[in-house]
Amino acid sequence: MHQRPRVVFFGTPAFAVSCLAALAEVADVVAVVAQPDKPAGRGNTLTPPPTRVWAEARGITVVQPAKLRDGSFAAWLRGQQPDVAVVVAYGRILPPDVLAIPRFGCVNVHASVLPRHRGAAPIQWAIMSGDTVTGVTLMQMDEGLDTGPMLSIRRLPIGPDETSAALFERLAALGASLLRDDLPRYLAGELPPVAQDPSLATLAPILTREHSRLDFAAHSAQTLHNQVRGLSPWPGTSTTLGTRRLIVNTTRLDDPPTVHGGAPGEIVAVTREALWVATREGLLGVTALQLEGKKSMSVRDFLSGHPVRVGTLLGQELRP
Repeated sequence: MHQRPRVVFFGTPAFAVSCLAALAEVADVVAVVAQPDKPAGRGNTLTPPPTRVWAEARGITVVQPAKLRDGSFAAWLRGQQPDVAVVVAYGRILPPDVLAIPRFGCVNVHASVLPRHRGAAPIQWAIMSGDTVTGVTLMQMDEGLDTGPMLSIRRLPIGPDETSAALFERLAALGASLLRDDLPRYLAGELPPVAQDPSLATLAPILTREHSRLDFAAHSAQTLHNQVRGLSPWPGTSTTLGTRRLIVNTTRLDDPPTVHGGAPGEIVAVTREALWVATREGLLGVTALQLEGKKSMSVRDFLSGHPVRVGTLLGQELRP
């Protein structure tokens, strides 16, 4: 295309803002579609999504439809005469009548190397699955859940102690770069679509607090370390200390002490830097933690107010 394309952007959270900003460099963003405002914070104040805040500050129209399938939204989108729709973490599946409107279809920036980790939480599940490499995929959208043909992929390594919060930032920047460079190439017909191999597909379902529980008997230290990293900062990970919920914020695997024995969940060594907990396989060092309702603190600070001894059992409610 010789002139800047007309684009409607679908996206809601902070992750989508960098892509939206990059898109505005190479296209005319005629409108932003975001999820409705939601309560947030301790006061449950109705809060606009980050994409709305960014767009309104620049005079871009924002719509936040409660429904996409009643025909009225499709009629509105048709009136925008978009060349293409760009979707980044919008949070809803677009119905067929919406997908069919833009002249060049709808494309999605997905935060994984498809077909691995289709679904709502690809960044967290990449870490929890122990992946060492992830990336972003630009894909044509169809009616399925992240099943459309791929247009381009960029990859990056996952650090051994990297949290989902840190990886979010890096993938958001990578997605923005991908969109800035490759959306014009797509519109120029330079990116032939490549079908996904469904036999390689994995799912990254939405996270709930049910994923938070650390089970020392069922999992290895490496798997639990991945769980803590992947679920930081939300929904977090926890176990129990006596009758109280103990939130585990950071862990380590390096330089474990030399100890023998220890039942899963048993604290087998206490240092100034970590509580070392036996697991199904290996030792997990807990380095930052908090009792529910209290603030997070280092092990050194925690021990000054909560003496914990070798032999203490964590997660006893998990035991049969």
